[in-house]
Amino acid sequence: MTITKVKYQIRIMVLVLVIGAAFVQMNAQTKKQPADLVYPLLDAANSRWFYFSSATRPFGMVNLSPDMGVGGAWDSGYRYNRDTINFFSHIHAWQLSGIPVLPVTGDFKGHLGAEKYGSRYSHENEVVRAGYHSVDLETYGIKAELTATTRVGFHRYTYPEGKEKYVLLDLGTLLGPSGTEMGFAKQVGKNEIVGYALMGATRRRPRATYVYYTILFDTPFETMQAWKNGNLLGNTKKFEGSEGGVYVNFKGKEAQTVQMKVAISYVSTEQAGLNMQSELPHWDFDKVASDAFNEWNSWLSRIEIEGGTEKQQSRFYTDLWHALQGRRIISDFNGKYSDMTGESPRIGQIPLNKNGQPKFNHYNSDAFWGAQWTINTLWHLVYPEVSEGFVNSMLMMYDDGGLIPRGPSGGNYTYVMTGASSTPFIVSAYMKGIRGFEVNKAYEGIRKNALPGGIMGKAGYEHHTELGGGLSYYINNGYVPFPNPDKNDGYHNQGAGQTLEYAYQDWCLSQMAKALGKNDDATIFAERAENYKNIWDKETGWMRPKELDGSWIEPFNPILSHHGFVESTAAQSTWFVPHDMQGLFDLMGGREKAALKLDQQFEIGNTHDFISRTFRKDRFVNQALHNTYLNYANQPSMQVGFIFNYAGKPWLTQYWTREVVERIFSDLDPQNGYNGDEDQGLMGALSVLMKIGLFEMRGGAALRPSYDIGSPIFDKITIKLNKKYFPGGEFVIETKDNSSQNRYIQSATLNGKSLDKAWFYHDELIKGGKLYLNMGNTPNKKWGSEPEQLPKSMSKENN
Repeated sequence: MTITKVKYQIRIMVLVLVIGAAFVQMNAQTKKQPADLVYPLLDAANSRWFYFSSATRPFGMVNLSPDMGVGGAWDSGYRYNRDTINFFSHIHAWQLSGIPVLPVTGDFKGHLGAEKYGSRYSHENEVVRAGYHSVDLETYGIKAELTATTRVGFHRYTYPEGKEKYVLLDLGTLLGPSGTEMGFAKQVGKNEIVGYALMGATRRRPRATYVYYTILFDTPFETMQAWKNGNLLGNTKKFEGSEGGVYVNFKGKEAQTVQMKVAISYVSTEQAGLNMQSELPHWDFDKVASDAFNEWNSWLSRIEIEGGTEKQQSRFYTDLWHALQGRRIISDFNGKYSDMTGESPRIGQIPLNKNGQPKFNHYNSDAFWGAQWTINTLWHLVYPEVSEGFVNSMLMMYDDGGLIPRGPSGGNYTYVMTGASSTPFIVSAYMKGIRGFEVNKAYEGIRKNALPGGIMGKAGYEHHTELGGGLSYYINNGYVPFPNPDKNDGYHNQGAGQTLEYAYQDWCLSQMAKALGKNDDATIFAERAENYKNIWDKETGWMRPKELDGSWIEPFNPILSHHGFVESTAAQSTWFVPHDMQGLFDLMGGREKAALKLDQQFEIGNTHDFISRTFRKDRFVNQALHNTYLNYANQPSMQVGFIFNYAGKPWLTQYWTREVVERIFSDLDPQNGYNGDEDQGLMGALSVLMKIGLFEMRGGAALRPSYDIGSPIFDKITIKLNKKYFPGGEFVIETKDNSSQNRYIQSATLNGKSLDKAWFYHDELIKGGKLYLNMGNTPNKKWGSEPEQLPKSMSKENN
């Protein structure tokens, strides 16, 4: 070979390597990150007030987005099918709202109400992604862009040429769950306004709540003007009152870009200013939008997935995004917060660490009703520091008001839903080694909640009585009667459903007592955990409401909703014995009969997509299916697909959970998504867990928590463990020959050793390692089906 040929071949090889490297680099640059895959418009036609998110951070106090629907807890907020944006508001949270603004041009109409001053828009000129939202306000010719830090909303408005330019602040509008009782605005210099909005009390949040704000513009405005009761008041330096608002105008009619920062606080205007100074001292909008995206990407990247379609991956990360939404921070940057549990409001302070930073955040949230099957597992495993912060937030409210809450809002107790739903959350955290809180105080608080005077004694939103929970009957008679014979002001007086819920929560409490060496308490609450047996009706084969005298309720229909069961039917709630599935099977005549019964319910549920009712096209649709055997559109049926693991038929868990995922948790469009009440991340978290094939029937509250194995939809799932809590680094779930048809586990290994059961322990997972699943298209009915291989239950703890 000549030297010339050698040189030529070398050049070709170098060229190939350069092209290859460039291709690899291009691939790396174009590969979508988890935050790229988030689709915030999922189910956006059917938004509940707090459901939609765009310009926000994980658990952010500020959740800035357009409002097409103005009033009501359900038909409000971002509504994809509406053609008019009323304004952009900064708080979309459980029973909280506030600070609606809108840029406008031309003849000012703000004093005429949102239905007059709102702007038409088109989704064609809208961009929505994690941490950012932009939309063209067609009525005014303005491009509006939104992003946020945790406590500050950041706006960038591009005004057209030839018209007057304004920004309005409506301090009198109905806004989501509450009206604005009154507002205050004060001009400070030429580019700042400070003030507050007093958001009215609701059926759930019993006290009016102040939302304080500081608004800062990067461009001086000429004047601040006001309106009240539909009349323009002219220039002013200060406005205070109801049914009014303020607006500022900018000089000239040339095209102009104006930026605006809006910081909020539930404590004071000074605290709002501190939040702004601490989190957003600059005016670089693009940097904040990029930071928001990167923060979301960091959180979402704690679970990495491989395989599946891009649509499946996008839906997965959208589900995970929703699992980190809804339950929002209400404390300020320096840890100050508003305590509304006493006779009058007070300002509290979260303890500071050695660096002068708050040790945790104070959180607002809907109830943890159903969380034992969702965020208990997801947060405790993937975001343990969040779980620890929530427990500390609850304990701080216990110090302030005397009760661990089940759904606080703006520092208020709301008593949302029933039972002591925070008990499984706290117990599960402790059992998994998340213990950066005062353990004895936590036990004291959850024990108090299960006794007279505790939160278990109150039904939903029962602010002024303590009878709706029927706790004295539960303790003395072993069940809560239906109908409730005591006059009370609560919702959800559904005795049979309350009995089942209390029994499970009592079991959780008994496990905590046992772990802490409080054996007498452990015995008492373990005995109470068997109260579910007192409402089992052998003749009908269902859990059945009992009247006060012990007689069964007549007439009885097992699929009649809200007749003794909380947001559920007897057929759905009969399976609510998560702590003692084997005990329930014994009542039913054994595992075989129980599995057959549940399989038949799934077959019936299959005819209506496993849901009882749904949201479609911007309206609530009953579909005449409210009364059903199964309902994956709400919490009470979340666990049923995994019950087959306990009955020795894990292949039915693998089959039916895949059917549920494909039928109701696979859409990726604005008209569909969760087919019901997503409820602040509970359905998003459930969807995530079903897709990675992990679940916890007992909510992680056992002395030695364990995970139930389902049927993952991806080829590989890598869970990155927080080493502060778990030593293992990462845990991998890998599947071979996985597909929609190949949904059945043929064999499994855990860290290279054969695994012949459909569950394994939490302490095995957190050491790191790999769960390997061989998949096939026909059930392996021998795997995980023998009695000695079944998951544990209270009745047969040593099985």
